[in-house]
Amino acid sequence: MLKCENLVKVYSGCRAVDGLNLELDAGRIYALLGPNGSGKSTFMKMVVGLIKPTEGKIYLDGEEISDKTRARITYMPTENYFYNYMRIKDTASFYKDFYNDFDEDRMYGLLDRMELHFDGKVRNMSTGMLAKLKVAVAMARNSRVILLDEPLNGIDIIAREHVMNTITGYNNEDKIIIVSSHLVDELEHAAGGAVFIKDGRVVMAGNTEDIRSYNDNKSLVDLYKEIYGGMYNGQTY
Repeated sequence: MLKCENLVKVYSGCRAVDGLNLELDAGRIYALLGPNGSGKSTFMKMVVGLIKPTEGKIYLDGEEISDKTRARITYMPTENYFYNYMRIKDTASFYKDFYNDFDEDRMYGLLDRMELHFDGKVRNMSTGMLAKLKVAVAMARNSRVILLDEPLNGIDIIAREHVMNTITGYNNEDKIIIVSSHLVDELEHAAGGAVFIKDGRVVMAGNTEDIRSYNDNKSLVDLYKEIYGGMYNGQTY
């Protein structure tokens, strides 16, 4: 279980995350939802340890986040973090050197599943190719928690389908997978859980079926429109 208690992150007097409380169970893909500036990326960076909370605690399986627990967490940022000179084989070597749990064979298997067969350099890859490579590299680690920040950004519908099929195919009872995206409809059927963040706070979270049941069987897309369109009544699950 990943548990966050009263998380706060302040930047220059602005609360990017403001008293966030959350519990996420293994065996489920969670859609992390909210507009730009809602606190999604800040939350992810605190979980992985890239930034420290101003206040609050984060626990993984009952143990407070530390250098030891961070080794069990994978974070894929929105930005391209590969060097331009790299080829796919270079990224595999790079990750093998840094992470003991990196599985090169799994990475190539994931790339085959996403139909990425390219021997050129990273600088010559399309946006869709880079998205596939980032997901394959991230999910080739044997991590307890996988955080994917906007993996569907800027890619066409076919590439999105490949990426989402890869993510759902990798889910199992031991892992917590958190996917941030503005493309709510793409996550609608893949996510077994959802977390709606607004102004740095969780306004709704839980099993997607429970969320729909408690809200007149509305879709996540409809709930997104209500919450961020100003029509939500403020009840939290």
